[in-house]
Amino acid sequence: MERGKMAEAESLETAAEHERILREIESTDTACIGPTLRSVYDGEEHGRFMEKLETRIRNHDREIEKMCNFHYQGFVDSITELLKVRGEAQKLKNQVTDTNRKLQHEGKELVIAMEELKQCRLQQRNISATVDKLMLCLPVLEMYSKLRDQMKTKRHYPALKTLEHLEHTYLPQVSHYRFCKVMVDNIPKLREEIKDVSMSDLKDFLESIRKHSDKIGETAMKQAQQQRNLDNIVLQQPRIGSKRKSKKDAYIIFDTEIESTSPKSEQDSGILDVEDEEDDEEVPGAQDLVDFSPVYRCLHIYSVLGARETFENYYRKQRRKQARLVLQPPSNMHETLDGYRKYFNQIVGFFVVEDHILHTTQGLVNRAYIDELWEMALSKTIAALRTHSSYCSDPNLVLDLKNLIVLFADTLQVYGFPVNQLFDMLLEIRDQYSETLLKKWAGIFRNILDSDNYSPIPVTSEEMYKKVVGQFPFQDIELEKQPFPKKFPFSEFVPKVYNQIKEFIYACLKFSEDLHLSSTEIDDMIRKSTNLLLTRTLSNSLQNVIKRKNIGLTELVQIIINTTHLEKSCKYLEEFITNITNVLPETVHTTKLYGTTTFKDARHAAEEEIYTNLNQKIDQFLQLADYDWMTGDLGNKASDYLVDLIAFLRSTFAVFTHLPGKVAQTACMSACKHLATSLMQLLLEAEVRQLTLGALQQFNLDVRECEQFARSGPVPGFQEDTLQLAFIDLRQDEGY
Repeated sequence: MERGKMAEAESLETAAEHERILREIESTDTACIGPTLRSVYDGEEHGRFMEKLETRIRNHDREIEKMCNFHYQGFVDSITELLKVRGEAQKLKNQVTDTNRKLQHEGKELVIAMEELKQCRLQQRNISATVDKLMLCLPVLEMYSKLRDQMKTKRHYPALKTLEHLEHTYLPQVSHYRFCKVMVDNIPKLREEIKDVSMSDLKDFLESIRKHSDKIGETAMKQAQQQRNLDNIVLQQPRIGSKRKSKKDAYIIFDTEIESTSPKSEQDSGILDVEDEEDDEEVPGAQDLVDFSPVYRCLHIYSVLGARETFENYYRKQRRKQARLVLQPPSNMHETLDGYRKYFNQIVGFFVVEDHILHTTQGLVNRAYIDELWEMALSKTIAALRTHSSYCSDPNLVLDLKNLIVLFADTLQVYGFPVNQLFDMLLEIRDQYSETLLKKWAGIFRNILDSDNYSPIPVTSEEMYKKVVGQFPFQDIELEKQPFPKKFPFSEFVPKVYNQIKEFIYACLKFSEDLHLSSTEIDDMIRKSTNLLLTRTLSNSLQNVIKRKNIGLTELVQIIINTTHLEKSCKYLEEFITNITNVLPETVHTTKLYGTTTFKDARHAAEEEIYTNLNQKIDQFLQLADYDWMTGDLGNKASDYLVDLIAFLRSTFAVFTHLPGKVAQTACMSACKHLATSLMQLLLEAEVRQLTLGALQQFNLDVRECEQFARSGPVPGFQEDTLQLAFIDLRQDEGY
């Protein structure tokens, strides 16, 4: 029984499952029915399922049949209506076809017109598109045309700017056109062309600057000279207010705009044509002569092209080469002042250009570069000046050279270059100048001494007297009281030498001007140079005159008198130097003049020469002595040679009137002693072996003549019998 219940339960479950499957088949898409049917065939009740399925199909067929039977009349009616509609539709079709045929026939022209309109619209659209494209291309073509024009007219920096706009702004908008590709490929070549042409302009500029440096420097030095003259006027007229031109004023403001309406030719030299200015017109600024636009253009072009460093290195390298050429002096520079002037003009012109480049460009040259060039220039210039100035033997040329060096230094100092070494070198040239002055004055003194008549200066009128006194500081009350004509005690070389010493001092003073020396330094320099003039040059000249073979006693006496007066004038020379330097002699470290020593030495040399000359004259007379030591005749007068000798001595000592007393006395005593010694030697000669009474008598008469001369007082100032003592030994020997 339980088994029956179980079978019944299973049958119910199977029926329920089959029902579910059928519902699923009815509600599921055909594509998804496969899994459902598989579940049927996987089970064991597919036969029963088929039966169930057949039953369900029959049920649906009955329902369809019922539904068709219910709606059949409506279907028939619909078919009837549809048949009627088909007839009407056929009529409508025929009408539409007829209407279409008529419409096609009537609209044929319209179609043609519409086709034409379509073509016009298409053309219009193409034209509009073409215009739009051309509007994009035209700026490119215009810019390219502008670029070619700028290249043709040598306006390279604007051309480079145009090229930049063309490349980065215009060409990208039309890059798909073939002509644009050609332009793009040509751009690097255009850049190189601009670069090469601008470099060529720079080379032309550098070459022209090298050739015209002397003109630039000459103009700058003229400006400095004008400024110095103006400053001197201001110093002389302190009430007139004036401001010294500052360094900033020395620069000329240049228009650094590179783009210009006027093209630059390939022959653009960089030097503007300036006609020679008259002396009374304003000298143009040094930079007015120079057109720096080639430098600015090339600098900007290389900066834009990213090659600024290459440009800077090239410019500096070329300018260094030019500096070495400028600093190489010509071999004959020392011969004329123009040689030095041209040399300085070139150096000034070079550094004026570099200084302007420094202040008008950013970094093309810097202060370190300029200082390096200036140090090199300074060392080479100083070395060249030392070498060439050493050949100068003309003090006027040396003085002109000094003034030129001062102007050279002042000009460069305006532009900020240190010039202390130049002034230090001028102190060296000052010593050379002193040497050339000493040589010149040696010739002047020689001419004065050679042309002098060694006679007191005669004056016949008050005018002549004042003229001499105006030339030489001399005061003598007794001489002033004497009537005309009268004579000064000294000869003409005294005022001439005195005035030449003053001229020498003036010449020394001229060299000291503008050297920025203190009054004490100038005073010291003048005094030292004057001491050299006195102790070396004038002293040697006097010594040469004194030592001449043909010098006479009269000349020697006059030299002693002259040197005595020149010695007295030394204090006036001291005052003269003090007046022109404003340095008191009492100032510490002030050099004293050694004129006193110089003239004393000359006077002593002249005195010695007088003594020697007198002795020589005595020897000449004694050579005429012809004693016959074996004569038997008794003479009654002195020998003729001795009488002549005594007469000569009397006339000579008469000339010693103006000599200092001791000089005349010493000369007289020296002459007497030399005469006595010479006579003694005659008596004691080896050849004289015996004497006769007659010979001894003659010798005694000669000695008496000498004693008589001594007693006559040929030179005042001797005490009684002092001069006779010179012959006492001779008398004793004779008595023996």
